[in-house]
Amino acid sequence: MSNPSYRITGGKALHGRVRIGGSKNGADYAIAAALLTADDVVLHNVPDILDVRQMGEILAHLGGKVERFGPSSVRINCAGVAAWDVPASMVVRLRASFLVMGPLLARFGRASCPPPGGDAIGIRPLDVHLAGFRVLGADVTQSGDIFDVHKEGPLRAGRVVLDYPSVMGTLNVMLAATLADGETTIINAASEPEIADLATMLNAMGARISGAGTHTVRIDGVRELHGCEHRIIADRLEAGTFALAAAITGGEVELEEAVPEHLDALIWKMSEAGAEVETTDAGLRVRGRSGYRAVNAQALPYPGLATDLQPQLAAFLTQATGTSTIHERVFDNRLLYVTELRKMGADVLATGQTAIITGPTKLRGVPVRALDVRAGSACVLAALVAEGTTEISDVHHLDRAHEELDGKLRALGASIERT
Repeated sequence: MSNPSYRITGGKALHGRVRIGGSKNGADYAIAAALLTADDVVLHNVPDILDVRQMGEILAHLGGKVERFGPSSVRINCAGVAAWDVPASMVVRLRASFLVMGPLLARFGRASCPPPGGDAIGIRPLDVHLAGFRVLGADVTQSGDIFDVHKEGPLRAGRVVLDYPSVMGTLNVMLAATLADGETTIINAASEPEIADLATMLNAMGARISGAGTHTVRIDGVRELHGCEHRIIADRLEAGTFALAAAITGGEVELEEAVPEHLDALIWKMSEAGAEVETTDAGLRVRGRSGYRAVNAQALPYPGLATDLQPQLAAFLTQATGTSTIHERVFDNRLLYVTELRKMGADVLATGQTAIITGPTKLRGVPVRALDVRAGSACVLAALVAEGTTEISDVHHLDRAHEELDGKLRALGASIERT
């Protein structure tokens, strides 16, 4: 596999407008949900990124048809699905791959899948998924690394209490319960906007879901679902990354289609640090300034600060005066970016699950690696203000989540090229 890199020469403030693309996670979830019907499902605002392409490949392996048309639309038909197992070679690349289990179990009564892959940012136990399937009446067995779920006849509704608000666990149980007999209740459900967006899509397919986006979700099962058209919401993580990029460079950028209420926790911390963030008719506008203040933050389940934005926030806080702390409460290996920022001269330490950042520090351009999607984003932000040229290798990780990241940054005035 090739190892693409970014070469970024820092020191240029970002100015202009950038359109925020469709949600990576939301698109993955919607593609998995298309397995619930034999009818066409048409999705709009779908980013053309590696994760989404890999999710489409998984559906094709199962017998579905996935066709991209227009600039950002996808047509999916799963009438021909004739397989219920996903090979490890496909699953290992994509965290969201395990979401095929719920739809396959609901529609066909069986599914088989090894544990999912994705970024090496911590343990993602599958207990909540499997416990939920058991409550719905499925038999769950494990052979080596393969999990098998099976149910003769329709699933039965039940009351599912999640040990913690797992996004994937909430989604898998919700997807399975759409075709179960009776009303299923999910207690301690995750409340991320992408869950509410998927429920909107499922309801358009004929499901009966209420409470999605809160910690109690109710699903009144139906006999079958039909096709629909659905537009994926904007990617709040891309929006947050560009908001921090504007602030760290001291520029001014309007984020078209960003949804402000999806970024409340980040906007609060950016404003506390001294950045100017305001809502516009198009989305958000961020104005940078000099003399940022240190802040303390915690990465928490939504509506708290997103764990997928804390590395980028840490990069931004290298330019704030004083000592900032960011405590990670979601994943146990999210601080990989610390070693790369230190190479660039950042005064940042990892102690346990906490990053301690003292600033402001003058960053310098050196070779660094994108160790995962969000660690790579942190390196990009740091490179935008570093003296000299930074070469960031392994940017295939960034390709998983960002469509034309370098092109969007160039359009805002950044000096960035892909090699």
